[in-house]
Parts: sequence; C-alpha cells; structure tokens
Amino acid sequence: MRFQLLGPLSITDGRDVVVLPPSKPTALLAALLIRPGSVVSTDHLRGVVWGEDQPATAKAALQSCVLRLRRIFAKYGIEDQAVTAVAGGYRVRADAGTLDLLHFRQLVDRAAGSGEDSELYTLRAALALWQGPLLANVPSDLLHRDEVPRLAEERLRVLERVGDIELEHGRCREILVDLWEVTRVYPAHERFSEQLMLALYRTGRQTEALAEYRRVKGRLREELGVDPRADLQRLELAILRGDDLGTLDTGRAPVSLAPPALPEPRDASPEGGTTGGERRPA
Repeated sequence: MRFQLLGPLSITDGRDVVVLPPSKPTALLAALLIRPGSVVSTDHLRGVVWGEDQPATAKAALQSCVLRLRRIFAKYGIEDQAVTAVAGGYRVRADAGTLDLLHFRQLVDRAAGSGEDSELYTLRAALALWQGPLLANVPSDLLHRDEVPRLAEERLRVLERVGDIELEHGRCREILVDLWEVTRVYPAHERFSEQLMLALYRTGRQTEALAEYRRVKGRLREELGVDPRADLQRLELAILRGDDLGTLDTGRAPVSLAPPALPEPRDASPEGGTTGGERRPA
C-alpha cells in the first residue's frame, strides 16, 4: 500500500485509490506524512487537528484520534505502517516506495545528476505524481497555511527547471501551453512569465510577449505597488530592440529526447505503484 499526499490525501494499492474523507484522523495522518519518519510533537498535532479550539481534554482527544487512525490502517491492511507513539509525539515511517512525496523528491534528486535528456523525463515523471489540489480533503487551517505553500514551492522549482530545459533545447512551441497555464495559476511567480515571454518571442510572437510583460507589470503595480524584477525588465528591453535571444523556433524539435527507463522507487513493494485504477472515497 502507498500513501498519496500530493493531491487529496489517499491510499492506493497500485490499482484502486481510496480518497480519505475530511476528518480529524485525515488531518492527523497528513501532519505525520508531511514529516515522514520524524517525531511530530503532540502540541503540533493538536494544533493541526483542532487549531485554536482545542478541547479541554486535548491529550485524551489526541489519543482517541490516533486510535481512529489506526483503525483506518487496519481496515486497509496497512498495520505495518502503524502510527508509533514515541517520547513527546508520534511518528509514521515511510520511504519512496510507500509515500509519493518521498518518491517525488527521490526523482528530483536523481534528475539533478543526469544529463539534460534524462533530466527532463525524470522531472516530468516526478511532476506526474501530483494528482490535484494539495491536501484538498484535509481540514486543517494550520497545514494549509504553513505546509501547503512550502510543498507547492517544491513543485514550482521543478516546473521552472522543466521550462528552462525545454527552452534551452528550442522546444518553445511545445512548452507554450504549459507556460500559459502556469503563469495564470501562479501569477506571482515572475520566472514563469519570463519563460513565457521568451517562448513567445522565439516563436515570432513579439507583440504577445510584450503584452505579457504589460500584464505582469500592471498586476504588480496594482496589487503590490512595485515594478517587475530586473530580469523581466531587461527581457522586455531586449524584445523591444529585437535582440537575438536564441534561435527562433521553426516548429521542429532540435534535439531528440527519448525517455529513459525510470527505475522503481527504492524499497517499493511489488504493489506499490504510483498510479492506480478507480479512485473511490473511503
């Protein structure tokens, strides 16, 4: 069995996916999986589960919540990944074969030491592990405030690197749709707008590249009262001057990028796949 944290919190056997219901045990499990193998303090867990409105008997209530979570584990036959009580808190052990977050990080680390061709496909395999809005079924204001943005930033760094590789290979047309989407979903991430402007310019769409700069500039001034960062300003000037910013995309991929075979995550069981069949609620 495998935990999926990169989306709605769920459990999968590689075929079926069980999406856990929004509940206090689900919030507790999310808090433990975000710090896999580490001791998570009881104070932090109570804050995750109850926030500011902690019950008068918070210690006993947390123990009851842990018991409910253990029953969920027993229901799906994953007692071997039990919640362990330790001094000062609780812990859930996981590895790249049982938790998609660790598999994602493993692939990202592996990609960094490979050649660009292999790096691109390894990073795309890592991105494919993300299955939708992060922790959408986890009812915890604390996790959504403190942990979700940090985890999302890990994905953004990979998206940014994928864009850089595609642009370096001259695959501007191939990356345009992805860049349009990501700049609208993450408007504050100026690097994506910079990549989009470059891709548009290299495909002969200078007017649209400049329009993207004006859109970013207008949003920043309206919302924050600041100008775009220096890199974006320099790119706008280069586009206005018609500078050579790399070979124009002719619609042909200049580099053959054949996907390498990706090894299974370490310590994975034969059933510990990352994608499954039917997704169903618990």
